[in-house]
Amino acid sequence: MSGPGVSVVICVYTEDRWEDILAAVSSVRAQSRPPLETLLVVDHNTALLDRLSSQYKDADDVRVLANAGPRGLSAGRNTGIAASRGEVVAFLDDDAVAERDWLRRFAEAYADPRVMAVGGRTVPVWASGRRPAWFPEEFDWVVGCTYKGLPPGRVRVRNVLGGNASFRRSAFDAAGGFATGIGRDGDKRPLGCEETELCIRLTRARPEAILLIDDRAVIHHRVPGAREHFRYFRTRTFAEGLSKALVARSVGADKGLESERRYTTRVLPAGVARGLRDALLARPGGAGRAGAIVAGVLTAAGGYAVGSLRARRGGAPFRIVRIEDGEGGTRR
Repeated sequence: MSGPGVSVVICVYTEDRWEDILAAVSSVRAQSRPPLETLLVVDHNTALLDRLSSQYKDADDVRVLANAGPRGLSAGRNTGIAASRGEVVAFLDDDAVAERDWLRRFAEAYADPRVMAVGGRTVPVWASGRRPAWFPEEFDWVVGCTYKGLPPGRVRVRNVLGGNASFRRSAFDAAGGFATGIGRDGDKRPLGCEETELCIRLTRARPEAILLIDDRAVIHHRVPGAREHFRYFRTRTFAEGLSKALVARSVGADKGLESERRYTTRVLPAGVARGLRDALLARPGGAGRAGAIVAGVLTAAGGYAVGSLRARRGGAPFRIVRIEDGEGGTRR
């Protein structure tokens, strides 16, 4: 099949997601454009590592690896990148399933040699069976999904979203890997933005680079019941503010907050207006959605303030990792 070979990396950390992990792998195996391989990177969980190794011991298309770096999603991704063989490395969340043409859409975009990263659309699958009436679509990033306000189609963007993304291998040669100390670490505070920081770093290293989102590259991401409540919404938006402060410290506020300025000045006010209109029309959840948007902005701003203060006091809180191959040779 023409086009670049693609390795798929799925980072896993808990046996509580066993069925989700198997479903994720099955969705990759069912792709219309098969990958070269699927790599399951286990984050410092020996029991899960052994169980997955046994599950796929006879599979020639799935490899199970231990995270070779510190605990956390960024180091797990870097381990997968270093072990992979594909010209393109794609990432899929361990609690998501990809539609059949997911990899085909990614591969098509890489026909342009200037394209260095391609992301897709992530659709929430709510545990309760439906979106909570108060939960605004503009904040679907809280649950790891594509949010209202992103442009449709195949479009150029500042950064891709990490749970449904791919990068050309040479992107890591140019910019290094994911920075440790920004993203998630198991069940601790739900930090993020590691892919944002990497993408900004990449376009600085390669100004000619093109980064895209193609909304036809679709995955479906499970949202557990605990994340349908306002308490998680508040925790996640505060954590996003903390993360954005780290990104701004790494790459500067101009680039680090470039997309966020448009989001907060255009997308969110329109969302508040829609919520208030729905409330006046007695539609369910209108006032709640408007209130959640305002609360989300204030909480994220509080997290950003706290994160900025901590960054100034504590110096560089994270490390840019050079990607090394399985033989110990440095890729960058």
